[in-house]
Amino acid sequence: MQNNNLKFKIRKIFILFFLLTLLFFYTTKKILAQQISLSLSPPLIETVIKPGKSILIAYTIVNYADPVILSAKVLPFEPKNNLGQIKIKEEFDGPIRFSLDNSHLKLNQSFFLKTNEKEQLLLRLRVPEGAKEGDYYYTLIVESQPVTTQLEKSASFAKASIGANILITVTESGKIEIKPKIVLFEVLPRFRFSFFGKKINFFDSTDSIPLILTIENQGKNLIKPEGEIILKGNFGEKAKFNLIPQNILSQSQRLIQATPSAEIDCSNLSKFRACQSPVSLIISGFFFGFYRLSTSVIFGENSPQISASTSFFAFPIKIFTGLMVALTIGFFLIKRFYNKD
Repeated sequence: MQNNNLKFKIRKIFILFFLLTLLFFYTTKKILAQQISLSLSPPLIETVIKPGKSILIAYTIVNYADPVILSAKVLPFEPKNNLGQIKIKEEFDGPIRFSLDNSHLKLNQSFFLKTNEKEQLLLRLRVPEGAKEGDYYYTLIVESQPVTTQLEKSASFAKASIGANILITVTESGKIEIKPKIVLFEVLPRFRFSFFGKKINFFDSTDSIPLILTIENQGKNLIKPEGEIILKGNFGEKAKFNLIPQNILSQSQRLIQATPSAEIDCSNLSKFRACQSPVSLIISGFFFGFYRLSTSVIFGENSPQISASTSFFAFPIKIFTGLMVALTIGFFLIKRFYNKD
């Protein structure tokens, strides 16, 4: 009798364990199985338009992962910092009107995409008559929507969103206001001295030279700089670096990069100054003496040219110090050797 009770208890424990295991895998599958991978093109639209006109933009959204329910909306954005990052506003504002020309879709309305399926979104952009001239910046956002039943309200679902920026210049005459200003063009030196009120930038000869170029757009329309940075040495050395064209939104500043790209290896202590903040350009080489850096920037045909310059000195401090230490050690060793004799 006792053996039967024991077998019955063991059987109950085994069945309970089996059911809990099934429940665990079922819940885990519900939580982790959903994968989301979306693409939206084109990623950027720049347009100049008159009040009272409209344009149609054809976007393509592709779902590369599990079937998903999506919805599309448009929200304005503003510059977040001088690195080109943006901040999307929570509420819609501005005179521009948006709608979808799709017969079966509307903005803020859900639609379904199977795996590897795509949908074309025909976004209509309309500028009302009397709209104030200037720039207006928006983002088309496509985001996934969770689907739950009464039994799944506590489950976790993956959620993702993807966006495409729309830069709109509203002008009646077609003229663009270009009011640029260079607010910073400077190296980040290892040492900086002041001599008769003038700043002197100083590097070791083996240092990489980090340079910052920041341009402010004081106008009401976005601008895109073109130009170069030139390095000249006192022995006739010369090097040119092209600026990377990057949009500077109205009433904002932007750090402009130049080729080669300014990627820094912060594990190298000789570049510690460059690791403190983002830079426009890193110039590598062996430097000795006085160097001058200059930049000239334009913003399209018949646009004003702005320029700036800076300079630095370089001397082989590390090599000189190492040589002096070696000579000092050698001198004492030789002196000690002769004193023994």
